[in-house]
Amino acid sequence: MKIIISPDSFKECLPAWKVAESLATGWRNVLPNSHLVCLPVADGGEGTLDTLIHATEGTYYEKIVTGPLGEPVNARFGLLGNQPTAVIEMAQASGLECLTPAQRDPLRATSFGTGELILAALEHPIESIIVCLGGSATNDGGVGMMSALGAAFLDEHGNPVVQGGAGLSAIKEIDLSRLDPRLKQVKVIVACDVTNPLTGSNGATQVFGPQKGATEDMLVRLEQGMGHYARQLQRCCGRDIGAIPGAGAAGGTGAALLAFLDARLQPGIDMVLEAIHYHEHLTYASLVIVGEGKMDKQSLNGKAPIGAARMAQKMGVPVIAIAGYVERELSALRECGIEACFSVVNGPCDLPTALREGEVNLIQLGENLAGFYRAVLS
Repeated sequence: MKIIISPDSFKECLPAWKVAESLATGWRNVLPNSHLVCLPVADGGEGTLDTLIHATEGTYYEKIVTGPLGEPVNARFGLLGNQPTAVIEMAQASGLECLTPAQRDPLRATSFGTGELILAALEHPIESIIVCLGGSATNDGGVGMMSALGAAFLDEHGNPVVQGGAGLSAIKEIDLSRLDPRLKQVKVIVACDVTNPLTGSNGATQVFGPQKGATEDMLVRLEQGMGHYARQLQRCCGRDIGAIPGAGAAGGTGAALLAFLDARLQPGIDMVLEAIHYHEHLTYASLVIVGEGKMDKQSLNGKAPIGAARMAQKMGVPVIAIAGYVERELSALRECGIEACFSVVNGPCDLPTALREGEVNLIQLGENLAGFYRAVLS
């Protein structure tokens, strides 16, 4: 029997490859002769860089850039091994994992470092750039990133607005005259893990602001600023960028890439599944195991487990899912090909405990899944 283990990362707990490895360890403890194929996936969030570089035998580069709160961080980008394309992962320079929970502040957090990574990539002979948007700590509409690339966002006095979400409401003029000219020579592709618009109840601020540290008061201020920014984008570009699905990705960075770099948005999971030849691996598979840290309604909006499950469903391969947290309503998951979803957590505990015990719990879950699988087959 051939079992494919294809989880995404468990945010703030374990990278995707470690999740897959832990599950496989537990499974082999019970069924040591199983044919296990570990194919960790990503959807544009953290881990996408590693997945794409590994799949194409590409090359990593490191760069000291500006972190979310202005501190220097050592970030990586990569060049694919099979084409002249750079891969920029926003989580590397501007990600939640760069900050402790107490440090998170979307009013201050900037995407400037992501722009610096793009500048570093432009030093290489590339024809395109893939920008992976998931896992950001920012809600600045990509203003920081574009500022690093030469754009100017000016207030009523002609001065640059402050970095972070706090500066959005002050934008009165957008000046692109000093944008790095090399950007016109490359195609920009956005690997996006969500389909949210820029504003509204399903927009960047309301859906993702709380996990980035936004309080109720911050959410009101940030949403007002994002609405003002959306109007400025429309005035600058002549079209309603904010309403485009995916414009709200990474705190609105998707909107900036669409508006200023004429980027093409593509589901990150589709890009990854193609790179790792997922369709070919599904041949003769008996079972697929997918997963991520939290399986809920947001999972349906372009997340990795759903994309992998849908492809398996088309191939007639049954799928089960694992997650640290599983929402009660599972009917929508079943429509996507996921027959059952199991929680990694063994019992009541706080979040720090769940994160700390993630590897041990995954190994035990792997043992339980293998034991159940053996019982069904016997």
